[in-house]
Amino acid sequence: MSERIPVYTSAAPPVPSAEELRARIPGWGVDLDPADRPSYPKEREEPTGAHWDLPEQQEETYPREQSIEHMRLTPVFGTVAPLHGLSGAIRRYAYERFSEARAAHWLLLIAGDRVDAFESHVRSLASGRPDNPVTETGVGTELTHDGLSARRESKRADVNHQWIDPILVAGPWVLAGAAAVAGARRLLRGPKD
Repeated sequence: MSERIPVYTSAAPPVPSAEELRARIPGWGVDLDPADRPSYPKEREEPTGAHWDLPEQQEETYPREQSIEHMRLTPVFGTVAPLHGLSGAIRRYAYERFSEARAAHWLLLIAGDRVDAFESHVRSLASGRPDNPVTETGVGTELTHDGLSARRESKRADVNHQWIDPILVAGPWVLAGAAAVAGARRLLRGPKD
C-alpha cells in the first residue's frame, strides 16, 4: 500500500503534479482549461476560512472500527450503535482485514447486518414481547392502503422483485412458527417407548 496521506486537515491533501497524473492516468487533465468546465465561474478559489489546521478529535470511549486505508479515525464519528455480539465481531473483522475496495469487506458488512437482525429477533423473543411481523414490516398496510394498485400503476424500480418480498419477510417467521409448533407437539407427546 502506498504511503498514507492525512486527509482531515484544513488544507487540501497533497496532490501529485499534473505531469505525474497525466503519465499515470490516461485522459487525466482534459478539463484543466476553464473554458471546458461549465462549473468554473462558481468554483471557489479563495481560502476556506477554517479556523483550525486539524479539527478537534472526538474522544474514543471504546474501540471504533476504522478502515485500513486511513491512518486515524475521522475527527467525528457515530457512537449511537456500538458493535456487539457476533454481528459486531463480523463487522470488526471486515474493517481489520479487508480494504473498502474489496468485495469481501462489503459482503462481510452485509452478513453482519443479517446476523444483527437475527440477534434482534432472538432478543425480542427472549424478552417475552416478540416483534409483531405483521405490523412492524408494513404487511398490514398492503391491505389497508391499496398496495396492489400502488404497484400496478407505478414506475418504481423495485417492482420486478416484489413478488419475492413476502417470502423473504414472512418466510423466516412462518418457518420459526412451524418449528415451534413441531417442538410443542413433540414435547406434548412425550418420549417414545
